[in-house]
Amino acid sequence: MFIAGIQKLTLLDYPGRVACTVFTAGCDLRCPFCHNASLALPGRPRDSMEADEVLAFLKKRAGVLDGVAVTGGEPLLHPGLAGLLGEIKALGYAVKLDTNGTFPFRLREIVGAGLVDRVAMDIKAAPENYAGLVGLPGFDIAPVRESAEYLMGCGADYEFRTTAVKGLHTDADFEGIADWIAGAKEYYIQEFKDSGDLIAGEGLGGFTAGEMARFADIVRPKVPSVRLRGI
Repeated sequence: MFIAGIQKLTLLDYPGRVACTVFTAGCDLRCPFCHNASLALPGRPRDSMEADEVLAFLKKRAGVLDGVAVTGGEPLLHPGLAGLLGEIKALGYAVKLDTNGTFPFRLREIVGAGLVDRVAMDIKAAPENYAGLVGLPGFDIAPVRESAEYLMGCGADYEFRTTAVKGLHTDADFEGIADWIAGAKEYYIQEFKDSGDLIAGEGLGGFTAGEMARFADIVRPKVPSVRLRGI
């Protein structure tokens, strides 16, 4: 599998853990607001690491770090992910997986095998607007629905999250999301920030704190756990 780098310390990517973040390269979506375009798109210059390098780093940091967040790109794009997660777990680390939900079969396998301790899954938009938000006309949302349904029923520790982007999201999106994930354990609305490495950032921006709070109020009657992140 293609590992594009590691952030050696984070207090944000894995809530409640002193962690590092491992980045995988490649993604099956083309979200215009993606802040890791160099990881998601083929042909972009990027760093690379071998799995052995990651594991060697984790062995040295045992006792200092207690968690590993695996993100992308889309980690589940890589068939070899389960093997890497197993080796990380064997070192005693808690593992958090970030995913867009498009590979429900692999998600089931990994969660069912006990290879992750927490899953963070993106909910990009209301179902009817998904194709535009992921940058793929004709996108089939069925696998994403399957992944969300699985997480809500399997007993795993999970969160759903939406990055709110001015120019893409409206109140109607959050009404649709609330209907979709009603009763979810944890749901976060995240502030959009321009990383300078977007897939197609023209005309996009962040919402104000007040606008974000309004979105949360729209969702809260059906998802009481909704919180804002990044503001």
